[in-house]
Amino acid sequence: MNDLTFSKLSAEEAKHFGIKPQSSEKATAFVNTFLKRCMPKLSSETIQEKLNRKALVLNHALKKEKKKRKTKSLSAKERQEMKIFEIKPEQQRYELFLPLHELWKQYIRDLCGGLKPNAQPLMVQSKLLKADFHGALITVAKSRCPSYVGATGIILQEMKHIFKIITKDDKLKVIPKSNSVFSVEIDGFVSYIYGSKFQFRASERSARKFKVRGSMDL
Repeated sequence: MNDLTFSKLSAEEAKHFGIKPQSSEKATAFVNTFLKRCMPKLSSETIQEKLNRKALVLNHALKKEKKKRKTKSLSAKERQEMKIFEIKPEQQRYELFLPLHELWKQYIRDLCGGLKPNAQPLMVQSKLLKADFHGALITVAKSRCPSYVGATGIILQEMKHIFKIITKDDKLKVIPKSNSVFSVEIDGFVSYIYGSKFQFRASERSARKFKVRGSMDL
């Protein structure tokens, strides 16, 4: 089969297909010219040496990998100096954040599948523990610091250890999560959040596993 596949064409077959027979000298000259054109920097002797030693790869250029630039994030000190999280006094108005609270309520309804009367409280609680609380209306139900108890407001900023809320009398308050219990009410469902077990950033909570039943200890 190999002999048949690679056998030389006869004169009649070459004439039938319109192929002009080429002498070995012309074929060699063609190959050398072609190689010289592909590798102009190499001499004829070097090309011949490569052909005799091993297979020759034509037009194979290694691509240089481009280094990806890492975006540098701001440090905590830089964010503090730039006052990124500072809320200006003229913006500390409760009524300005009521639309944010309405958006948050709709977000929780969608997250919990509508908050129907027959919804399971434990399911709602587990969803809330992983939800984003920016815009939530919370109340400090218990705290080791009596001055915090009863404070109610819309959460403007949630950080790892604190809530920043705006109260109905337009006061910005910073409430520590530690040693505090918060209540959140939406559509008749009241959930309690134990701040000491809740000291994570909002972005970190979504991937964490929480025990729905918290400890009553502050």
